[in-house]
Amino acid sequence: MNILVIGSGGREHALAWKCAQDNFVNHVYVCPGNAGTFLEDKVSNINLDANDFKSIGDFSLEKDIELVIIGPEQPLVEGLTDYLHSKNIKAFGPSKNAAQLEGSKTFSKDFFVKYDIPTAGYKSFIDFESSVNYLDEIDYPTVVKADGLAAGKGVIICQNKKEAIKALNSIFNDKAFGSAGNKVVIEEFLEGEEASFIAVVSKDKIIPLVTSQDHKAVGDGDVGLNTGGMGAYSPAPIVSDEIHQKILEQVMQPTMKGLIEEGSPYLGFLYAGLMIKNNEIKVLEFNCRFGDPETQPILLRLKSSLVNLCLAAINNTLDSYDIEWTQAHSCGVVIASKGYPKNYESNKEIQINIDDENDTKLFHAGTKYENNKILTSGGRVFCATALGVDLKEAQQNAYNLVNKVDFEGAFYRKDIGYKGIK
Repeated sequence: MNILVIGSGGREHALAWKCAQDNFVNHVYVCPGNAGTFLEDKVSNINLDANDFKSIGDFSLEKDIELVIIGPEQPLVEGLTDYLHSKNIKAFGPSKNAAQLEGSKTFSKDFFVKYDIPTAGYKSFIDFESSVNYLDEIDYPTVVKADGLAAGKGVIICQNKKEAIKALNSIFNDKAFGSAGNKVVIEEFLEGEEASFIAVVSKDKIIPLVTSQDHKAVGDGDVGLNTGGMGAYSPAPIVSDEIHQKILEQVMQPTMKGLIEEGSPYLGFLYAGLMIKNNEIKVLEFNCRFGDPETQPILLRLKSSLVNLCLAAINNTLDSYDIEWTQAHSCGVVIASKGYPKNYESNKEIQINIDDENDTKLFHAGTKYENNKILTSGGRVFCATALGVDLKEAQQNAYNLVNKVDFEGAFYRKDIGYKGIK
């Protein structure tokens, strides 16, 4: 069978790499892909825009694509799954209506309240003046969020009113996040430890994936600006068996039932970003796709077929699917371009010196292949991912892999996984 993966990041390289491992898969196409997917066995890049639904549909019919896996949030929120289903093409990802869980922070917060899902207190605003007036009514620190999609960067933690005004001015008046900032959510600041809970969901059926934890801040010790993620590891010790059960009962199951009640049953990866403190959980956000960089260390641990898992969800047979994982730990370290998550330069030539990738995998993200050279093309360039008998060994193996990659301006955090080891 032929598979099509939509997207160009590290997540999509990992998805394509994993799909290509199945003997029954003839070929995996990636739209538009990166240098990593270009160089991968059984994988080809397709020069199509991920938001050009008609071209994707036409290509899928032409190449007899039997499964489309949609990686990024934008085409999901804009309804690519609905479009492909209308053409009788099997697509793994939520409908446009269900994807509002990620597409609008206001929608998701209102949904949490309606279905009694634990979350932080909040209020939404559509203009600068009323949002600033509200700042006298709250405690600090507080969290200011652009309502729409902002590539993981639309969340600003403000220590005082002055910082909150600056954040609101940046979003509403300076249009720092474009139309994603036409509405803003001001949210109670939650203390605790973050964790990612990702599952495959099909209507009222669910298979939780192994636990993971990512590192959002750009600097060591979790300081500095928020990013799309500077690294991740699996499993996450903070998610105990008790917490795992609470997440299923208090978060995932009410969400699945709520979406069915709303007439938008869920299909796809469902990602809950959680804050955990004193064995209690609150939802920070939902993502309607596999997280990046969590995908990379999670898929390195997956022994089962990803293709069959997705098809079981689409065919509504998830309850009879047995998923298998390696007991090894995994760690993924993002290598980024100097200046990320703000302005950064591209087109830097990359040197890679890897002889053997046994139990390790260098996933490409912001790369392109031109004139027989690999060049940088994004803020997050690679995720160096490795297994180990424990997290400490996985971490060491990942950093050994990092040291085999070099380009001008490359930087990375030196402490990915430290919370799990601690």
